[in-house]
Amino acid sequence: MEKCVVIVAGGKGLRMGKELPKQFLPIGGRPVLMRTLEAFHRCDAAIGLVLVLPEAHLSLWQELCRQYSFALPHRVVTGGATRFHSVYNGLQAVPAGVSLIAVHDGVRPFVSPRLITDLFAAAARYGAAVPAVPVVDSLRRVDAEGGSVAVPRSAYRSVQTPQVFRSDLLLRAYASPYQDDFTDDASVVEAAGQAVALVDGDVDNIKITTPRDLAVAEILLQADE
Repeated sequence: MEKCVVIVAGGKGLRMGKELPKQFLPIGGRPVLMRTLEAFHRCDAAIGLVLVLPEAHLSLWQELCRQYSFALPHRVVTGGATRFHSVYNGLQAVPAGVSLIAVHDGVRPFVSPRLITDLFAAAARYGAAVPAVPVVDSLRRVDAEGGSVAVPRSAYRSVQTPQVFRSDLLLRAYASPYQDDFTDDASVVEAAGQAVALVDGDVDNIKITTPRDLAVAEILLQADE
């Protein structure tokens, strides 16, 4: 196995206003998280799948797998106190011999084969690659006193997942102590001295965190049919 993806699904779904965590909510009749795993399998069945879940959600996931007859091979790992620690736990379950590792949000089920393929290719070439899309809203930088100033949006990008890295670089970066400013995997790798290449992202690669996102997800599914 040369490629593996660590899928992190530790959200509590508080912004959804529902008891069921967002990664387990159904879209098109199937849980979001199952669709996310299936997206990588459809792109390349040889990609290894590692799923990171909070301990409290393990039995729920097992029950959903039985309920939906979900038999896609994957490893399940218990998450940590933060996303950093959850990814770290997931990396420990990556099989030996994997050369490229992706890290992906469990609530991004619309990642496309094109994006997955482009990111793995860029990571193989540059060592680290993340998807990014242009910022469409105007931006302002706010100072400590509450003042603000306009900044050029052309100088900024909105970053998505999956973020893909050469395994040796990612494992070395995650051996470093946790820092509060680690906002994603790219920031962890950059702190270890590795430059990160940007790959054109996909506006449909949405992160489902709100009821509105759930409604948009249903529309995207209908458009794919």
